[in-house]
Amino acid sequence: MDKTNLNQIIGITLIFAILFYWAKINEPTEAQIAEQQRIRDSTKTAMVEETETTPVLESPTVADLPDSLRNLQAVATHGVFAPAAMGTEATTTIENDLMTVVFTNKGGRIKEVVLKEYQKSKLDSAKVVQKSVLKLLEDNKNKFEYFLPMNNLATGQIRTSSLFFTPTVSGKDIIYRANAGNGRYFEQKYSINEGTYAIDYTIKLVGLDNEVDADNIQLNWVNYLDKIEENVKYERNYTAAYVFTTDEDLEDCGCTGNDEETPDERVKWVSHSNQFFNSALMAKDGSFKKASLTAEMLDETDENLKKLTTNLAIPMESGAFAMNFYVGPNEYDRLKAQGNGLEDIIPYGSSIFGTINRWLIRPSFSFLNSIISSKGISIIVMTLLVKLLLFPLTYKMVYSQQKMAALKPRMAKMKEKFGDDAQAMQMETMKMYREYGVNPLGGCLPIAAQMPIWFALFRFFPASIEFRQAPFLWAHDLSSFDVFAWLPFEIPFYGWHVSLFTLLYAVSMILYTVYNSKQMDMSSMGGGQQAQMMMYMQYFMPVMFLFFFNNYAAGLTTYMFTSNMMNVSQMIFTKKVLINKDKIEKELEASKAKPKKKGGFSERLAEAMKEQQKLQAQKDAAKKKRKR
Repeated sequence: MDKTNLNQIIGITLIFAILFYWAKINEPTEAQIAEQQRIRDSTKTAMVEETETTPVLESPTVADLPDSLRNLQAVATHGVFAPAAMGTEATTTIENDLMTVVFTNKGGRIKEVVLKEYQKSKLDSAKVVQKSVLKLLEDNKNKFEYFLPMNNLATGQIRTSSLFFTPTVSGKDIIYRANAGNGRYFEQKYSINEGTYAIDYTIKLVGLDNEVDADNIQLNWVNYLDKIEENVKYERNYTAAYVFTTDEDLEDCGCTGNDEETPDERVKWVSHSNQFFNSALMAKDGSFKKASLTAEMLDETDENLKKLTTNLAIPMESGAFAMNFYVGPNEYDRLKAQGNGLEDIIPYGSSIFGTINRWLIRPSFSFLNSIISSKGISIIVMTLLVKLLLFPLTYKMVYSQQKMAALKPRMAKMKEKFGDDAQAMQMETMKMYREYGVNPLGGCLPIAAQMPIWFALFRFFPASIEFRQAPFLWAHDLSSFDVFAWLPFEIPFYGWHVSLFTLLYAVSMILYTVYNSKQMDMSSMGGGQQAQMMMYMQYFMPVMFLFFFNNYAAGLTTYMFTSNMMNVSQMIFTKKVLINKDKIEKELEASKAKPKKKGGFSERLAEAMKEQQKLQAQKDAAKKKRKR
């Protein structure tokens, strides 16, 4: 071994030996260990006592300050409201036949509202529906606070959320007062009546004219809306903030994403609305001076749907301001009774579709629901009534189809004459229709007439609380998708489940298409490849609808399936019972014998087709010339 390496080993060994000897001679005795433990215990106790008694300056309530500093700190941060800056949070509960309202003295606000006649519905990890108590305004992150501008305070303003209000309960009324000393206070009064979700709400400043700038009081309302329904995706899209101005203009904020709204006009009310429930603050006699609303779409993994924030400028010219606080379901009649168009937050749709829902479909279903206990049966009856109402148009459609079917032998002869010349065939077909008085578009009229109702129902079912959690057959909630079976995996754009009503609707569409195509003349659609494409589209549409409606409201797919089955039934009944084929033949011959008027849509269409044929012939001739 190299001498240098040997010396290094000996040196390192001696160092470790010295360190070990030093540690041994300095090792504490048992008596010393006991003494050190006693010192540590006594130090820990002293630290706990210091934590309990040391002033905590970060608390805006200064409730934990010792008496020697508490008053000074309260006066510095809260001015005349120093007496209200100290206290302990306590709740008070008042209820009526419909709801239980829990108030807190911290800020003098509503802490939560329990709706007695409704339940929250969620799917657990095993895809089992779990129902629980339905609460609104319950999130601990919520805020409902006034910013009181102070004339003689360094901080400039006070948030009422930092004040402890003194409650006085009388029956179903509760008055919260933030003490400002010498008979001065800021008051919030809530009054609850039986049979309503509305709460009378008034704020008042007493004796604070010199301390509070009443012209610039602001209300800050932050509301985290909870997930209440099974179909969270649809609930998210139907959740929004609404504002209604004195010009009777309704604006929504945040239906499908982050949004902001700041109306230029004064405001009558604002509403934070879930799909079927809402919390609305309404000016009772006057209006709010100004409003700004923001909506933040939260992540799908978040426990809440959206964060809605509203800031309102409160008019306090008389030292008080009266409001109504509605916290409850989006029942049309209840909302309408509140006045000022609050019922318009129900997302029935705009323009003609919203009008049809509000004034035709909604009253019809309300009547049927009053005499039929099953909401599903009422949908079927409603479908039947719509079909009976549109039956004259259906009869005309079937009659037109039968006239076209009667022309098929004549079309076959024309086909032999023109062969594969689709353009010439189409022109002669139009000429024959005009000659025999047949309208090839006659079959489209009933479909076009039903489209407004169909689009209106598209919005009606997921917006109507009457169908919420209403069961029918295998569907347990007609306002949400029905589940016949859960899939072991998710299909993109389809989902985790199979909606049987949607599947039945798609199958009924295919059956309807098969039956209807037998009555159609392909030459009327141009023949050849164009006709084939039209037929493929008719079969492709049901497949598309499988994906589109699988997650939609079962009430709508129930209506569409029932409607399709009734369409087939009406067509068969009309053809077999009401229409005489011999009469149609006589009518065709009589129409052929009549002199034809010049002009009109049919003749203009024929002229346009001739012109198109001429242009096409010129293009073909030019191509042949270039090839030469």
